[in-house]
Amino acid sequence: MSPSNATPNQRRQKTATPGTDAKRGRILQVAERLFAAQGYANTTLAQVVAELGVSKPFVYYYFHNKQEIFETLSWRAAVACFTTMDFCVEDARAAHVKVTQGLEQLIRATIAHYPAAFFAYREPQVYRSDYLAAQKRLANHFYDQLCPLLEQGRRDGMFDFSETRITALAACSLPGFLYAWYRPDGRLDADAMARELTRLAWRVVGLRETAP
Repeated sequence: MSPSNATPNQRRQKTATPGTDAKRGRILQVAERLFAAQGYANTTLAQVVAELGVSKPFVYYYFHNKQEIFETLSWRAAVACFTTMDFCVEDARAAHVKVTQGLEQLIRATIAHYPAAFFAYREPQVYRSDYLAAQKRLANHFYDQLCPLLEQGRRDGMFDFSETRITALAACSLPGFLYAWYRPDGRLDADAMARELTRLAWRVVGLRETAP
């Protein structure tokens, strides 16, 4: 079973309708932009409310506080990234095919969830301990899927690497470097950036074109 999209200890909406989901999404969108531009400490709920043109009770209906908004944004990105190796049990494709696809999906998910995907790199001190524990479990879940696939791919002669865990961490750290300098309007667009990083990740795991 894949990890839930719900943030640990997240307040549940009183009603779940397209309308309420859209309103919740507006709050998250505005807050994400402010967090990215100003940082967590310099962003206030009053600023979020002002940007939305609503009252504070409107925001409090959906979120307890600023931290819950921040963690919701971060968790949504974390789930998108750390479930990219969740292939169904009926998927009979070769291990190297799953790894290459999963790595590309990881990189594309990281870019797609800019800037929230990078909040954890920028401001790790913000999160509650139970959130961090849940995020660690999610990351472990990801590597528990990836590492056996890497080893099977190596046995099949499609990967060339030595240390499994180090190789996995190195390959998956590539999109993490984006947080310091990536901009959606940069020289490479999102698709070009994803292709470039994917090729680099495949090199890290020693992908071969054909088995020896």
